[in-house]
Amino acid sequence: MKEVRARGWDELDVILFSGDAYVDHPSFGPAVVGRLLEAEGLRVAIVPQPNWKDDLRDFKKLGRPRLFFGVSSGNMDSMVNHYTANKRLRSDDAYTAGGKAGFRPDYAVTTYTRILKKLYPDTPVVIGGIEASLRRLTHYDYWQDCLMPSILVDSGADILTYGMGDKVMPEIARTLANGFNMNLLRKIPQVAYIADKKHVDALLRDDEKQRNDRNVIMLHSYEECLSNSKKFGENFVNIETESNRMEPAVLIEGIGRIEEVYNVAAVSGKVTDASLVSGGYNGYEDKYVVVNPPYARLNEQEMDYSFGLPYTRLPHPRYNGKGAIPAYEMIKFSVNLHRGCFGGCSFCTISAHQGKFISSRSEKSILDEVTEIVSMPDFKGYISDLGGPSANMYRMEGRNRDLCRKCKRPSCLYPSLCKNMDNSHHSLMDLYRKVSAVKGVKKAFIGSGIRYDLFENDGGAYLREVVLNHVSGRLKVAPEHTEDGVLNLMRKPSFALFRKLNEQFNSICRNAGIKYQLIPYFISGHPGCTERDMQKLADETHRLNFHLEQVQDFTPTPMTLSSVMFYTGIDPYTGRKVYVARSQDEKRKQKSYFFEYEHHSRGGFKSTRNRSFRSGIKK
Repeated sequence: MKEVRARGWDELDVILFSGDAYVDHPSFGPAVVGRLLEAEGLRVAIVPQPNWKDDLRDFKKLGRPRLFFGVSSGNMDSMVNHYTANKRLRSDDAYTAGGKAGFRPDYAVTTYTRILKKLYPDTPVVIGGIEASLRRLTHYDYWQDCLMPSILVDSGADILTYGMGDKVMPEIARTLANGFNMNLLRKIPQVAYIADKKHVDALLRDDEKQRNDRNVIMLHSYEECLSNSKKFGENFVNIETESNRMEPAVLIEGIGRIEEVYNVAAVSGKVTDASLVSGGYNGYEDKYVVVNPPYARLNEQEMDYSFGLPYTRLPHPRYNGKGAIPAYEMIKFSVNLHRGCFGGCSFCTISAHQGKFISSRSEKSILDEVTEIVSMPDFKGYISDLGGPSANMYRMEGRNRDLCRKCKRPSCLYPSLCKNMDNSHHSLMDLYRKVSAVKGVKKAFIGSGIRYDLFENDGGAYLREVVLNHVSGRLKVAPEHTEDGVLNLMRKPSFALFRKLNEQFNSICRNAGIKYQLIPYFISGHPGCTERDMQKLADETHRLNFHLEQVQDFTPTPMTLSSVMFYTGIDPYTGRKVYVARSQDEKRKQKSYFFEYEHHSRGGFKSTRNRSFRSGIKK
């Protein structure tokens, strides 16, 4: 309130609630949304990590905004932030001052929204960010081990935005400037909302009139998915296919009668406070979630605008003396070159949230940011990362846009590199050299993961550039597994390609007289992966003399193919059954194989062919 009064404001237009500590930096979603709305001339306040356990003063002290409340969990899904793959509570939080845990609730978006709707039932609440985005339709919740309806139902929010908020959030503000009008809000791209049968029938009638250009898809309802997991898989195929198209359709999913949905959930023990959910909906009518198609990807000028807003690039002064915010410390000297990823990995949510098509910044925008970083008082000359969701997709796109417009592939890399893809690294290497030439930059590292299946027809030029000029001694890549059966379900290339990369990497190092390390990432417990597959992974990586440091157990997160396979035991694209290590014991057994190398090194046992790894552990 002191800051509000200091600005001479007697009213706020928008109040944003976030599960993260507030860092005014373009890598933090709430900061970007706040600056975008500020640039519209709006008076914006951000309430970071409000206390939801006390008398709710953090939700009350700024009062009611003129336009709307915005709610997000922050940069991470709150459940992934809170729990390990074995559902154990984490002891730290990278997005909190001092790295302390306990400053955000489980299901933060739902918790914050329910509180706001109870306190201010007539004020619109807009939910967004990664947590809302990936729960916009029926989804599998790993932590409750059940299918959940759209988070719109669960939270009682008025409108949901998915994906990146650069275009949609300012448009929502403009629409609400003349008062709350749900009919106008429903016309905005990249939003989801709850509608009645009359509204849906009108959409279907309008679509029927289009004849040859139909653009509405009716999904199986939430109740149908509950009763038949195959239908949940069919829904996912439609959702993923549309999210990867350049011109996707409207998606409609029935949720039945909201009151009945909550009665079913409450009886199953999955929802304990359904009484808080109202959202202004009539619980006795059939309802539907409608998801509008997204805006087109941001062009270069729009990307530059978003990254060029007047960020301080610093945590808020309120955190002075409370300890560093680990996530900020990791990225404060890094530069994000682009958004989006066309890799299409089965377990990854990037394309579902940011999109498959790459949006890149101009060289000038990037170099301006580098110059700004150089001027920071604690900068020592080292850019920690020139990257993005995948480090080496900058300015990559299809040569023929008309072919891209017709394409429905979830990945431009799997099962092989698309022939229409311009995978040239020349622009990226030119940019690396220009950044390195900025006065004050001693070295610019590549910290983001590199897609080595993009090196085709490259002649090794990009790998040499990175190894010789942008690595601090360790290059991280993500083969994820060694066995083709598992890799196919992951939509990852054959491990033979990693062996080739390993040979090229070692050759470059030998010729340059340097001793660098290639650090591979691996995943255990992915659908389709058995203990035998993990044993083969351990044997293969031991033969290649790799210490397995960057490893993780698979965590099913909403809106991924891998999570659908985990829940259903079926590949929804082929209908084939898939083995799933579902219990925590099975998952722990699989992850234990990652540490086989250490047992070899300590003389724990000599041959994995003659005895099981687990018996070696016991001995």
